[in-house]
Amino acid sequence: MLPSMPMGGGEKNSRLHALYQSLSSEDKHSLVAFAEFLQQRSSLKKESLQQQLQLPGDMQRPQQESVVAAIRRLSGCYPMLEKETLLHETSDLMSSHVLKGRTATDVIDDLEVLFSSRYEEYRKQLQTE
Repeated sequence: MLPSMPMGGGEKNSRLHALYQSLSSEDKHSLVAFAEFLQQRSSLKKESLQQQLQLPGDMQRPQQESVVAAIRRLSGCYPMLEKETLLHETSDLMSSHVLKGRTATDVIDDLEVLFSSRYEEYRKQLQTE
């Protein structure tokens, strides 16, 4: 029997078991060593991902905040995001406040959504690498 072979799994485990049984003793050891290598590599990938993934900071939104202060706060909360990629959208939002008269509260709400969504994209990208 395969060492630490999971129970269940049906046809795949039956096929794996049959293949394992057909191997020589030396090849069985090689297969187990390779499986251990794959398991260790998988664990290292998970550890690396956890080390790379930066979590956003937690700076509470004040009752009264200007749009500029909100951009600074959010930039500090999300230092892992590339500022150049956010520049166009943040400047559009800032312009909608200054030039078009949108309220600071509405613009700040949109900024928070923008930064949060960009963080989710960052997180997903790291998970697929």
